[in-house]
Formats: sequence, C-alpha cells, structure tokens
Amino acid sequence: MSGGFTGRPPTSTYRLQIRPGFDLAAAAEVVDYLDQLGVGAVYLSPILRAADGSEHGYDVVDHQEIDPARGGAVGLLQLAERAQAIGLDIVLDLVPNHAGVADATQNPSWWDVLELGQESAYASWYDIDWGRAPILVPQLGDDVDPARNFRLERSERTRSGWELRYYEHSYPVAPGTGPADGEPVDAAAAASVHERQHYRLVSYRRADDEQNYRRFFAVTDLAGLRVEDPAVFDATHEVLLGHVAQGRVQGLRIDHPDGLVDPGRYLDRLRAAAPSGWITVEKILKPGEDLPESWPVDGTTGYDALTEVSDVLTDPAGEEALTAVYREITGDERDFADHAVDGKRGVATTILHAEILRLVQLVPDVDGAEAALTELAVAFAVYRSYLPLGAERLADAVALATRRRPDLSDALGALLPRLGDPADELALRFQQVTGAVTAKGVEDTAYYRYSRAVWLNEVGGDPATVGRPLAEFHAAQQRRQERWPASMTTLSTHDTKRGEDVRARLAVLAEIPDRWAAAARTLAESVPVPNPAFGLLLWQTFVGTGFIDRDRMHAYAEKAMREANDGTGWRDPDASFEAAVHSAVDAAYDQPAAHRALSDLIEATTAAGWSNALAAKLIQLTIPGVPDVYQGTELWDNSLVDPDNRRPVDFDARRAGLAALDAGADPEADADPRPPVDATGRAKLLVTSRALRLRRDRPELFTGYAPVGVEGRTGGHVVAYDRGGAVAVATRLPVGLAARGGWHDTTLRLPAGGFVDVVTGQLHRDEPRVGDVLAVYPVALLART
Repeated sequence: MSGGFTGRPPTSTYRLQIRPGFDLAAAAEVVDYLDQLGVGAVYLSPILRAADGSEHGYDVVDHQEIDPARGGAVGLLQLAERAQAIGLDIVLDLVPNHAGVADATQNPSWWDVLELGQESAYASWYDIDWGRAPILVPQLGDDVDPARNFRLERSERTRSGWELRYYEHSYPVAPGTGPADGEPVDAAAAASVHERQHYRLVSYRRADDEQNYRRFFAVTDLAGLRVEDPAVFDATHEVLLGHVAQGRVQGLRIDHPDGLVDPGRYLDRLRAAAPSGWITVEKILKPGEDLPESWPVDGTTGYDALTEVSDVLTDPAGEEALTAVYREITGDERDFADHAVDGKRGVATTILHAEILRLVQLVPDVDGAEAALTELAVAFAVYRSYLPLGAERLADAVALATRRRPDLSDALGALLPRLGDPADELALRFQQVTGAVTAKGVEDTAYYRYSRAVWLNEVGGDPATVGRPLAEFHAAQQRRQERWPASMTTLSTHDTKRGEDVRARLAVLAEIPDRWAAAARTLAESVPVPNPAFGLLLWQTFVGTGFIDRDRMHAYAEKAMREANDGTGWRDPDASFEAAVHSAVDAAYDQPAAHRALSDLIEATTAAGWSNALAAKLIQLTIPGVPDVYQGTELWDNSLVDPDNRRPVDFDARRAGLAALDAGADPEADADPRPPVDATGRAKLLVTSRALRLRRDRPELFTGYAPVGVEGRTGGHVVAYDRGGAVAVATRLPVGLAARGGWHDTTLRLPAGGFVDVVTGQLHRDEPRVGDVLAVYPVALLART
C-alpha cells in the first residue's frame, strides 16, 4: 500500500457546497439524512473567510476565521457535534495555493502588503517579484485617466490616514506619501499620491504580459501564497489544523497542489501536523501517470476513477464513425493532440505570458529563452514534474520541443541543466508554470474546441480515445486496490464539465453514431453556428441534459464559447458571434426541425442513458477507494459546468424519497413503460443508498478486487467483480446488448456460497443467469449471506 495514512479512512463521503445560502448550520440539518443514506463523512467545500458574496469559497481572504457568511465557528461546532453524535467524519477542502485579493479591504494581509510593500509583515506571504516592484494591480478599464478617475479620502484603515479610491475600489496610502499639508485634495493630487505607492493600478490588459505576482492560473483576483515558508504555512493553516487536532475534523482535501513550489515538502509538513488524518490531493493524472508514491497522502480526489468508469461504459467501436461525422461537419482534420498543443501554446503566449517572462528573467544569458521555455511548456506531456521525480518527463519534453523547433536546440540545451536541478529557482517555477499551461490550455480551452465526443472531455480524461477494453478497467482497479486503496473515487465534482448523468446519456452516442451523424447533419443545415465545432458541442449538450430551463442553457453556452476562445472570448467578446450562438440555443427550443432532431436523439438515448447512469454509479461506489457523492447526485442530475452544478439541492425531496424506499416503495411504480425509465430518479437513490450502506455496515466485504467470470455470448456487456464478498454486476453498452437480443444464456461464476442482492433482495448462488440477476435493474450488488 502506498501513501502515508495511519488512521481510519471514511467508508464514503458526501460533498456539500457550503455558501451563504447553505451554511454550516444548514449542513448540520441534513446530517441525519446523510446518515440514513449511508454516508461515512460530510465533505465540505472551503469554509475559511472568503470574499463577500463568494459562492465557492476558494477566494479566501482571511485564514484566521471560519467564514461568518458560511456559519462561522459556531456553525462548524454545531455541525461537528451533530456529525460526531451519529458517527460521521468531517472532511474539509483546504486551499493552500492562493488567496483572494479582488477587494483589498477584505484581505488584511494583502492590504498590509499594498500599504507597506516589502516592509509589511506579510510581504513574505505572497509570491511577488519584488525585483519588478511596484505591485501591479490590474484593475483599470480602458481609457482610464487617473487625474480624473482617482480620488483621495480620509481613512481609519491606514497608518497615513488616507486611502485611494477608484470608483467602488479602495487602496491604502502608505505612511508619508499622502497629500502635503494645504495641498488641494483633488483628482490631480490623487494621481500624484498614486505614483508614490508600493503598487500601481493599471489596465487589466497588462496582466497577461506584465503581472508581477503569481496568480492562480490567470486569475488576477487570486494571488499565489508562499506556503513553502514555514511561517506562512503555520499562519494559513492554524485554524483548520486546530480543528483537526481537536478531533472535529478527520480528513483534508488539498486543492490544486500543482500550484505549489514543492508539493512533496508541503505534504510532508501537512502530514506531520495531521498524522492520522485522511488526506487526498486534487491531482490530475494523465493516462498512464501515477501519483508520486513518496507523497504521504492517501490518494487523489478521484478524477482517475471517473475516467476509468466513463471509458468502460463507452463503446470503442464507435470511434471511427464519431470521428467521421466530426470531420464532416467541422472540416477539421486535426486530432485531440493537435488541439491540446494549440490550446497550450495559445495560453502560454497570451494569458500566461507573464509567467513565462518571469522564467526568462532567471536566464538572461540564454538567447531564445522565451521561445524555448514556451515550447517546453507546450511539449510537457503531464501537468508537471516534482523533481527529482519526473526527470524523464522533462527529458521527453526537451526531445519533443527540439523536434518541433530544431532552431531552438541550443537554447533548450542551455536550459536543461538548470531545469533539471531541483534546487534551482528556474526549475521550481517552471514546474509551477507547466501545470497552469496544461490546465488552461487543455481543460479550459481544448476541451471546449474538440467536440468529437464531449462526454470524454472531462478533467483527467482522455478525449483522444473513445472507450477502453474491459480488461484495462479491471487492471486499473487492481492497481488502485494494491497501491491506493484509500484514494477517493468520484463521478461529479464542482469542477467537472458535465454532471455524471449527462455524460452517461451522451455515452450512448458511441453506440448509435449513425443516428447521431444524421441528426448532426440536420442541425448543421437548419441551425448553422458560426463555429461548427462549437455547434456540435452545443447539440451534444442538449442530448445530455434534455431541454433544461432555457436560461440555464444560455448561461452554459456563453461560458463554453468564451472558454473555447475560438470566435469569441472573455477578454473581448464578439457580439455578433455570441448572438448567433444564442439564436441557435433558442432554435433548439423553437425551430421545428432542430427541436425534432434533438427530441428524437433524446428519446433514443434516454433508456440506455438511464442504464449507463446506474451502472456508473454502482461501479464508482463499489470499486476500490473511498467513494464520494457530489451533492444531489443521488437522484438524476443534469448539471453542467459551474456555476450550474452549484445550484441549490432539494434535500427534503431526497429525504422523502429515501424514506419511501425504506418503507418498501417501488421506484418502478413511477416508470414510463415505453421504455422503462424512472423519471423520479428513485432507482438511482435506491442503488446509491444500498451501496453506501453496505460499504459502511459490512466493510469486510470490500477488502480485495477480482474480476468475476462471465460465460456466454453477451459476456462483454457485463462489468462484474468481487470485492471480497461483495459482488458488483453492471450492464455496459446496453444498445448493443438489446440489438443482440438480451442476455440469452450468459451466466456469472459467483464465488462459493449464497448472495443476496441488496438492491432487490433476490438470492443468488453458483452460476446464475445474468438475465435473472439483472431482471429488475441493469445493476446488482450481491452481498455474501
């Protein structure tokens, strides 16, 4: 077993998005429901004080208190008491990489740095390039005239008694730099005072090339923290680790460790502070990449498992046809790797250019350093290395960059010794930059451009490959059981591009690519979109979600097309392009040909999508690892990318549904018989609750992993494995199964003894027919009696 866990991992987790509208007190009110569901731990989004109005909590402005808007310390104590009383753990989302700086008045440490510069007691907190002081604050709009738009006001917040104002924004005036006695306090004086500060308010457009503090990716409102400094670590972790030490919190989820200068050393320090805590890291692993075994953690937050589940439920046979229709509609012959390169190069030369230039400053003697470092960042195959771990990744990137740009071979050769030295600042910072370039260039750009099969365009996914063989899935689970048995598994998070059931329905398209192709042609002709590739993404989104509230789809389309940055973008939106896309969204609802084409596809994918969704849920809840349920997804979920996936959850409906199931209600009673689809989602609630309860109540059944033998002509449509007494059975590729006439004589070779299906209560033993085991639902969870 890898990792440094010395305590007891939870049997499962349930992620709650804590926000002003659903605070810690509200979380305490649903603890009893989570217990009934079978959950082992309440898993909370960030709870330290965040920027006013923040819905996500990742913009922490004060590490010294639990956010009052999220319930404060009293709310956390109330939740902890409720959870402890019924045996639930608490897991916290911890944000070590950055702090929120959008409004300096809300962040005491950032305000102090702006006021005093390098003399501030907090100057070491932030990753600022003091050699290029003053600090650039990219707050100004276009054509701002400081002599007209700045003003001075008296202030009790500053040592000088003055602060600088720009519209609603406030900034400190350093001691001794305010207006002279008797000087008119007008806009001209404000502009003069501004020039004497430790910061400069500049156009937001200058951030891409000139920003002199490290950001979270390209978000200037999130400034990088230097938690490699023990004093900064202690100050920013004191409150949360205090709750760990006092036994209120049992687990920590570490946000974005790849942004840290030295994740391994950070995690060593964290483990020393929480020796018995369950610690997972939000590490995105590329296919074939492993989590560093030297890290004293229990695993990842589960994107690797998400990919494995999605891939095993996608038909590889559909790849050729899906590729053909994508190329026909778009005229784009490039594959996903080409799009990834284009996306990475695009962000490295635009929104993340300042980070590249900061590296260039460290090698003033290398001609061509900027181009060489850019090419290396683009060529890096994974998010980053952790030198000396991953040195081979650097060597591979140098080789690839040299092949692509032989004219840069001298520069690359000169850079390599320093980039490979774990003690060199160039190497340390380059590792941080490659992670940002990959995240922004691939996840947030290429995933929105390459629309062959968008359900594969998921965090940690591999859009280059459509589906994977069943044997690969089993091998991946055996590896997790051997190496990271306490790693988290998931299907949905606050960062996933699409909800789990949206992806499950879309996976059906790989089984009916000809129907998809015909519909795509109809849609392209009847509702042309300026960017045909984005049109395919939009139409697939409708297939996955159905005709959701129109405003939600418009909001998603706006975010998606700006992320793609291919026709419009966040910086300079193209009004005509966006109007055309929004017209296409409306046409899906209103234009008869488009609506009919989409309706037919939705109908064609509904039953099989329901099967896929239940299969995905059962598999994720029962494979090796600690399963997480993202809030609300125990019922059908048609969420899209954030903020759509942070919509309020109706816990009363879920509580009532679970109570009805426990009282003997039949989810099939509400099913549409043409085909049998549970519109209420209670079938998913049934599967979820029974799997979670079995993991909690009989953990001895989940201690191993072995594929279960399947005999018969349709055996390839079964995912079956034994966890050590709990046998999961799930249907894969349901359209193909139906085309072959069902299960026929296909049988399971169960381990010796009797088994009861905890979903239906049916008893099975020896070599039952799969058709009997899956007579009611497309999944079964058999527990040794």
